[in-house]
Amino acid sequence: MAELGVLKIPSVKDQVSNEEWETRVNLAAGYRLCAYFGWDDLIYTHLSARVPGADHHFLINPLGLMFEEMTASSLIKVDLNGKQQMETPFIPNAAGFVIHSTLHQANEEANCVIHLHTDYGIAVSNQKDGLLQLCQTSVPAHVSLAYHDYEGFAVNDGERERLVADIGDAHALILRNHGTLTHGPTIAQAFELMYFLEKACKIQILSQSTGKELHLPSAEALENAVRDVRVVAGAKGADNFVWPALLRKLDRQDPSFRT
Repeated sequence: MAELGVLKIPSVKDQVSNEEWETRVNLAAGYRLCAYFGWDDLIYTHLSARVPGADHHFLINPLGLMFEEMTASSLIKVDLNGKQQMETPFIPNAAGFVIHSTLHQANEEANCVIHLHTDYGIAVSNQKDGLLQLCQTSVPAHVSLAYHDYEGFAVNDGERERLVADIGDAHALILRNHGTLTHGPTIAQAFELMYFLEKACKIQILSQSTGKELHLPSAEALENAVRDVRVVAGAKGADNFVWPALLRKLDRQDPSFRT
């Protein structure tokens, strides 16, 4: 008898390459971690990842699954138009792939794209001055941060060109009145940047909520911090240290994301 509230998801491990399976496991982990940190939004928002190889295929969540129940096998493989490339019992969400496909296509190094609708992220996106450099936590995002004005539900193909122009070479994006986005060459790097972006947004709103005058770091201190962040980023700390630790955390809680 199936466990109540648990979907029976058939494994696709024997249908894909070892490289694709590893990407599936890591992306499923990204979804589970978003749920763990409280970044999910019912069944909405997305994380996507490029499938290794020359076919320009990508993995994204199916319509109707919560982030907390995502598995390696439940992810849907699609092309740049959001058309599914494998048999699946789940429904693809082509409309939700518009932002992701735009960035994947425009930047070959955007192997993972994460887009969220968190309370604190949206609150900062509503502010005219956007993300402030209030503390050390905000530095990683500010090293590579851009803004994109709200145009609606981001399903209009006409918005693609403006989105690409606005993000430019940045790896973090605040979508005005909408939410946050990061991308990176690996799932680990995109996730770590999102962690700091979301934490910076939360700290900003909490700091402003006190109603007290804020103490801002000096320009010299910020310059030093930016230099240090670039050194750390160059060492790929997210891939080598942060991500393995996060995977161990998930394995202790519920390793079913690997199935």
